[in-house]
Amino acid sequence: MKVLFVCNKSPFPPKEGGAMVMYAALMGLLEAGHTVKVLTFSSNKFPTKDIPDIISDDVETVNINLTITPWMAFKNLFSRKSLHIVRFINKEMEQKLIRQLTSEHFDIVQLESLYMTPYIDTIRKHSTAAIILRAHNIEYRIWKRIAGNSKFFLKRLYINLLAERLKRYEISVLNKIDGVATLSQVDLDFYRRMGGSVPMKSIPFSINTGEFPYDDFGIPEFPSFYHIGSMDWMPNQEGIQWFLKTAWPAIHKKNTNAVFYLAGRNMPDWLLKDGISGVTVIGEVEDSQQFMRSKCILTVPLLSGSGIRIKIIEGMACVRPILTTTIGAEGIDYTDGDNIMIADTPEEFIDKAQKLIDNYELCKEMGESAHALISEKYDTKKIIVELLNFYNFVSKNRE
Repeated sequence: MKVLFVCNKSPFPPKEGGAMVMYAALMGLLEAGHTVKVLTFSSNKFPTKDIPDIISDDVETVNINLTITPWMAFKNLFSRKSLHIVRFINKEMEQKLIRQLTSEHFDIVQLESLYMTPYIDTIRKHSTAAIILRAHNIEYRIWKRIAGNSKFFLKRLYINLLAERLKRYEISVLNKIDGVATLSQVDLDFYRRMGGSVPMKSIPFSINTGEFPYDDFGIPEFPSFYHIGSMDWMPNQEGIQWFLKTAWPAIHKKNTNAVFYLAGRNMPDWLLKDGISGVTVIGEVEDSQQFMRSKCILTVPLLSGSGIRIKIIEGMACVRPILTTTIGAEGIDYTDGDNIMIADTPEEFIDKAQKLIDNYELCKEMGESAHALISEKYDTKKIIVELLNFYNFVSKNRE
């Protein structure tokens, strides 16, 4: 099978959630013997680099500046178009896409995220390939949740406006593609409720479990909590800020030897300057797996978002206990108290963090159970078979 990935951000290097989702799928397809080509935006935020030799000759990039200026945001107030979508409409991308489609035949064109759907008509005009939307999130729902958590009226009003425009667009394109592969069953069900009638399948993020060689708990720093993720993603900032304000002070007051480590790219100024008691800001780490193995409890206090949290999957593969919200655990086939611990209020975070601090063996047992779940259900070789079966089903459904 011959597949063209059209990406809103570069899969190379795979150091944040969206890039890791794309990278896992395209490398899995290559390793299964299929042909993959990549056409991707490369931005100041997500530059393309460190492309593996196996695919280096089959990657084309389009440079783009995705920064939203105050003037752009102001002008968009007088437009009915989604500000999130129009940023990705680019003439060079369209021209390179046309050249790809007219120079060779593809069985599948996979649009990575809603943001690449403005190119549906171009693909239809120049190719007979089935178009698959790989939906990383229900995009408008993320912004709805962010708006709902905003305390400032004007900010909440503006984000709600953006979310409603994005929702209208998301619904309008849902049945223009040939199939939708979501990262979670929750998102698939949501698309169905939005009126989606094309073939859909929940195909989660996967990891190459062979790249996570440890199946033991190891000897992590204890008691230690950590969070790792891109800190320029608004839901991460929002969740961490909430946790540090409402739950962490009580946890640290009772356990002065406990440390909360924050790792990830683009730390906001308020985190770097505030000097919060018991919090150590690491920033971007060279080896995320080594970092996770050195700490104990992965803490993901997510209040908004959609899809599946990649770092939780990786944390589970690293034999780590997970403390997160219901939203954070969306899309993962977890059992609360067994392989993930769920907390949705400050009081629950304080109580469940204490249970983990008081019981080293519980941390170890949860980490081992988490690792077993990932090995059983989220290995790339198994997930790629699901993806290929879906490709074939969608292709036959069009005949």
